[in-house]
Amino acid sequence: MKHVRSGRRIRLGTVLSTPEINVLLFAFLLNYPWEFIQTPMYERLAGMPHWEAVQICTQATVGDAVIMLIAFWGVALLRRDRAWIALPTLHCALLFCLIGVGITVCIEALALRGWWLSNWNYSTAMPIIPILGVGLFPVLQWLVLPPLAAGLVGRQIRGSRP
Repeated sequence: MKHVRSGRRIRLGTVLSTPEINVLLFAFLLNYPWEFIQTPMYERLAGMPHWEAVQICTQATVGDAVIMLIAFWGVALLRRDRAWIALPTLHCALLFCLIGVGITVCIEALALRGWWLSNWNYSTAMPIIPILGVGLFPVLQWLVLPPLAAGLVGRQIRGSRP
C-alpha cells in the first residue's frame, strides 16, 4: 500500500518495519495482559466496574508503551544506533530493562504520594520492595517484558533472517 505525501511515496511496510513502531506495538501487546493480571494488587481496581477498569488498564498500557519507547531511545542514544534491537545484546537488553525500571520506580513513587497525573494505592496483596518502597509487580514487569519485547521486535525487523 502506498500513500502520497508531499510528492513522496511512503510504503506502509517501511513504516511498519521501523524499530519505534514495532517497540510500541509489542510493548502494548505484552503490557496489556500484565496490567489486567495485576489488578488485584491495586486498591480500588479489583472492585471497580468492568469498563472503568478496562479504561484504566488501557491508559496504563499506553503509558507502558511510551516508557518502553523512551527506554528504546535511551539505549539507541547511548549506542548511537537505532538498529540495536534487531540483534539485542545482553548489555543492551539489561540497559533497556534498567531504564524502564528507573522510570517506573519514579512514577510509582510519585503516584503513591499523590504527585503524579493520577494517584493509586496498593492493596494488601502487593508485595512492597523495602528499599524502593514500591510494589514488586510493576518492577517485575520491567524486568520480564522488555527482553521479550526486544526479542520479538528483533525477530520482526529481521523477518525470516536469523
